[in-house]
Amino acid sequence: MSLARLTAVLIGAFAVAMPALAHHPGADLDRVMGSKEQFFQAIDSPAPLFELADADGKIVKLSDFADKIVVLNFIFAGCTDVCPLHSALIADVQSKINITPMKDMVQFITVTTDPDLDTADVLRSYGEPHGLDPHNWMFLTHRPGDPEDATRKLSETYNVKFQPLDDGQQMHGVATHVIDRGGRFAAKFHGLRFEPLNLVLYINGLTNAPSRPSKPAEAGWWDSVKGLFR
Repeated sequence: MSLARLTAVLIGAFAVAMPALAHHPGADLDRVMGSKEQFFQAIDSPAPLFELADADGKIVKLSDFADKIVVLNFIFAGCTDVCPLHSALIADVQSKINITPMKDMVQFITVTTDPDLDTADVLRSYGEPHGLDPHNWMFLTHRPGDPEDATRKLSETYNVKFQPLDDGQQMHGVATHVIDRGGRFAAKFHGLRFEPLNLVLYINGLTNAPSRPSKPAEAGWWDSVKGLFR
């Protein structure tokens, strides 16, 4: 099957499946994900707020995306270790999201922790070679006049520390943060070994979560949704 045809089939499947899956686990979603993905951590608290800048100096706030689900990660462009792998993982998740109706419901945000070296030109040129789609992905830095370590301090509010080293690199952890609509810090996926499709399914669960507690997930729910991506 060609890629174009596969994309059409997946989009069609989701258009049909999403209303039918209105009984998604909702409040039970974290338990379901926790049983499927060992690198998942439920958070369920207000997300740390931020005001950053894009490559053109435009101020971008987390609250600008209150009606969307935000997938947030921290890297720096000059990283020679895990950051390129993290970007590839985010690009994989984004590619799966963007062939479904969730494309306009999810915003991917990457924040640099090395704003002095990650200039506007670096921010602009990073996405394409790493397979990131600017339709719903942006690379942000600190605002003009902010301290050089402002974004590293921001990463610490998300419990990921970036420690500068003498060789220009930074020692740091890896986490992918999921912020639900309304600024609720829903969960994080640790490291690089989580299954990308599990993050996609978690986001899908959030997009379908009812406003009130729902019934426990039915047996087979996970496999039936996962099958749409095979």
